[in-house]
Amino acid sequence: MNNELFVPVRRRASAQAASRVEASPSPAYFSLRVARRWPAGVVIGCLLVVALASLALVQQQGTRGSVSVLWGQAVVSVSSTQIRQNASTLISSSHPTATVSVVAASSSPYRVVGAPTLSAAFINRVLVAYHSPAAGKGQALYDLGVQYGIDPAFALAFFFHESGFGTQGEARSSLSLGNLRCIPTARCQDGYAWFPSWEAGFAAWYALIRDLYVNQWGLTTVSQIIPRYAPPSDNNNDAAYIASVEQAIATWRAGKVLV
Repeated sequence: MNNELFVPVRRRASAQAASRVEASPSPAYFSLRVARRWPAGVVIGCLLVVALASLALVQQQGTRGSVSVLWGQAVVSVSSTQIRQNASTLISSSHPTATVSVVAASSSPYRVVGAPTLSAAFINRVLVAYHSPAAGKGQALYDLGVQYGIDPAFALAFFFHESGFGTQGEARSSLSLGNLRCIPTARCQDGYAWFPSWEAGFAAWYALIRDLYVNQWGLTTVSQIIPRYAPPSDNNNDAAYIASVEQAIATWRAGKVLV
């Protein structure tokens, strides 16, 4: 998905008016394009400046004094004293170029970036319990979360809120986890992106959240993402949506299947 050429916008099926999405980054977010041909000292210096600026904002906002470095599909949490060591590792990467995004760490338990907090087996238990047509796809949802650096618990929660895990509305036919509007890489029908498989629908959602919301806008928590993902201008109740997602995640993390 090339977000430099196309920005997919997700809207609710009941929306009558087009929603507007502003591509302005969060004040606690920085992005840096790094090429391997740059001298090591230049890369390290740039990373150090970006990280220290981000840490200063973290302290102003009262959150933890660390940042997360998004390198390709990897997510590395670091402190200012670790920047030089991590920069040396990044330089030796096999990637000829990569985008290094430094996102201010949040103390919120509902931060989408991170390692999985639910197992693939548990995800399957949830999908089976709710009679989802995507039952048995838990491993795919888990693996794609790892690939994109997004905790699959959040994908599962959005899937639950949007369509009852594919049992309601457009998703029954579109196979779209998040009821995405039309995008160039998928079939367009009824104003929505339709996918050939649940796995393809999962991947499109992860790519949207990772590439646009996290990497471009620096939005990393449920309360930051949902007002843009499902704006009030599209007849959405953001407070209810946020509460639904957070409640589902808290329930599953406690080991309970039914929300």
